[in-house]
Amino acid sequence: MHGDEATIRRILTGLGDTWAVVGLSTNRGRAAYGVAEVLRRFGKRVVPVHPKAETVHEEQGYASLADIPFEVDVVDVFVNGDLAGAVADEAVAKGAKAVWFQLGVVDGAAYDRTRAAGLEMVMDRCPAIEIPRLG
Repeated sequence: MHGDEATIRRILTGLGDTWAVVGLSTNRGRAAYGVAEVLRRFGKRVVPVHPKAETVHEEQGYASLADIPFEVDVVDVFVNGDLAGAVADEAVAKGAKAVWFQLGVVDGAAYDRTRAAGLEMVMDRCPAIEIPRLG
């Protein structure tokens, strides 16, 4: 299991409120858009990371994690599973505290690398589902 309840709680409540959402664009039909809305309702600052660097939910977007000129607490990954491991490595390089792979995204090697670097990590879960359950 890559994301026990204690880890989920720590990421959602204890590691900070700045979330970089990789794959977030202005496309309202994409899951990332709706999840970002939920995170914002629960007090998170949501920073879009997408090649187009679009402003989403009134927050300036960036083309990559490395382009963000401030600290990021959690990197929420909405990319194809084949690309997710590279994003986890970028999160480590950025100095994030945690990486969250969305539903359906599992990469055991990325999990091991990320945890070995000292970051918390959750895979195959959705923070928009988990955060309301915290109560």
